[in-house]
Amino acid sequence: MDDGVVHVPGYDLPLSIYMSEPAKQAFRERASRLPPMTPVASIAEYRQAMDDYFYAPRLARALERFPAEIVSEMIAGVRVDRVRPMAGVAERNRGRVLINLHGGGFRVGAGLGARLEAVPIAVAMGAEVIAVDYRQGPEHEFPSASEDVAAVYHTLLERYEPRCIGIYGLSAGGVLTAMTIAWLDRHNLPKPAAIGLLCAPADNIWGGDSRFDTPALFGYPAPAAEPNPPDTGMPYVRRKDLRDPLVSPALYPELLARFPPTLVITGTRAGEMSAAVHTHTRLFAAGADAVLHVWEGMWHGFLEDIDLPEAEEARAVIVRFFDRHLGQ
Repeated sequence: MDDGVVHVPGYDLPLSIYMSEPAKQAFRERASRLPPMTPVASIAEYRQAMDDYFYAPRLARALERFPAEIVSEMIAGVRVDRVRPMAGVAERNRGRVLINLHGGGFRVGAGLGARLEAVPIAVAMGAEVIAVDYRQGPEHEFPSASEDVAAVYHTLLERYEPRCIGIYGLSAGGVLTAMTIAWLDRHNLPKPAAIGLLCAPADNIWGGDSRFDTPALFGYPAPAAEPNPPDTGMPYVRRKDLRDPLVSPALYPELLARFPPTLVITGTRAGEMSAAVHTHTRLFAAGADAVLHVWEGMWHGFLEDIDLPEAEEARAVIVRFFDRHLGQ
């Protein structure tokens, strides 16, 4: 052991006995597939490959199971998708709205990915979800996305009370959700009723044990012990800004104390698990109302595999959480 660095010998890790059978099969398929494009692809090629390979088939399945109406429009100069259940918005949700901030590492996920995250929640809750097509890297840098989300949110305040608005996001979208709360706090804007950090922490550092443990589960080499944490490689946030409170609010207890009720979701095979657990710990220590749900054997972004029993359980948690905290 050198400076606390433990040299872990290779070992066989079986699938968890607590995973559902569909989840076990999905994990086998994921672990056996290579990414759609190499890192040398252009950003346009990478986005197209992700749409074709990952988002499009999952969205098609989501719309089969969760029929929804999707209307694209501009709000405050930002393109959004307004998603409503085909059966209509439930009476109790007529004065409520959810904002979705899509995942994709601040590089991909706009359009199809955002719809994939918005459709199941909109239908499961019987509510309207507005998915925001915020500016991403490498074309844009922080704080472009925060500005876009704040502009949409500020416009929605003309129609909705803050207590009737919820914001949620998966992966980078979850981080952006936390960043949005920090942005609203900095600019003295009213905060939404509740937020959901799905497969995400409230910082852009993404450190902790799981950053080193998880890659090997999918056949990738573990990162070197230094630097710790490993470089995220995300072009949207400059390395010098990683500890800015508007980028990583989880590092600032006084800021976390002003967060609205927060739902944190992660899985034991997810690279963000350590950071997500740390976020919940810091929120609780700061006196915020925060709940943490960890799914055994689940990977980063498991909610996008909409047919998994674990994804269904997570959706039920999300719906109950927002239904409990949003006013009417």
